[in-house]
Amino acid sequence: MSFTELCIYQVKPQKTEEFEALMREAKPFLEQQEGVRLLRISKRGYRIDMEQIREGLPPIELTRVVKSMKYMLYWEFDTKEHYGAAQKNLYNSYWKPIEKCLVVPHDKYLGEQLF
Repeated sequence: MSFTELCIYQVKPQKTEEFEALMREAKPFLEQQEGVRLLRISKRGYRIDMEQIREGLPPIELTRVVKSMKYMLYWEFDTKEHYGAAQKNLYNSYWKPIEKCLVVPHDKYLGEQLF
């Protein structure tokens, strides 16, 4: 059973390039943490409404940024202990520069894989 984190970052519009550069730099470091099974970083660029869902249509591309650009980080580990150690390593390396790019502190959703 793996342990997962879904992290939502709300990045200041004027800081998106800086944030993306930091994440590109941090990605190899994050992937090298003990116990990492999977790491994915995505940028929100689409929305979907009930019409698209009912009709089987593709999502609608977002055309403007209002308050923040949202990014999602999905991180999967073999154990909670390895996850905890990786969080400490992230905190001691990239955490503060990442936080400076954000509108609000990031949200973390943690849990164990169900199936």
